[in-house]
Amino acid sequence: MFFQDPKKLSLPSPEQALPGRAEKMTFSNRHFVLGSPLAGDFSGMETALVAMGCFWGAEKQYWSVVGVHSTAVGYAAGFTPNPTYQEVCSGGTGHTEVVRVVFEPQKISYEALLKIFWESHNPTQGMQQGNDVGSQYRSGIYFYDANQEAAARASLVGYQKALDRVEYGKITTEILKAGEFYFAEDYHQQYLAKNPGGYCGLGGTGVPCPGILKEQGA
Repeated sequence: MFFQDPKKLSLPSPEQALPGRAEKMTFSNRHFVLGSPLAGDFSGMETALVAMGCFWGAEKQYWSVVGVHSTAVGYAAGFTPNPTYQEVCSGGTGHTEVVRVVFEPQKISYEALLKIFWESHNPTQGMQQGNDVGSQYRSGIYFYDANQEAAARASLVGYQKALDRVEYGKITTEILKAGEFYFAEDYHQQYLAKNPGGYCGLGGTGVPCPGILKEQGA
């Protein structure tokens, strides 16, 4: 990107955010790769919610992992109800692009999903990821309970130490309680499986996540 609207590099206040709408996004409720539902009753399973840049590439990091039952992309950590992709890209909703991962905790741990998260992108770049610039590309972990919060914060401390050893910058990843998850438009779901030659700007630091995380399933 050769020009970036400065408004896209900061978050709006709730009062400044776009109004959105009451109608929810429509989408096909069948995972293009796994055949599982994107939404429904996931009894006995757990959910992780992370943001690491363009959600096309972020989702692909998870759908082939043993123990992952379903993945979906959408918008979170903003203010506008039921936003569209165009609204999120405008910087006027406060949302970031996220991937929601539904997983079987007997087969893979939340800590292992965090390992994939840290190693799959560069968490030191603020409101961008690679050439993708804007608040919707910021890095984030959105926890659902106290155990997830503790694991997320511990993993950040551990990964920062690993990055410090090779003189990377400070991690800018936000760690917040998960709020409303809004599904993205149908064409975004499993985009890189539907479009194998599609764009993916995701790239990691090359620094392994330290061994303090449980190595179950990943």
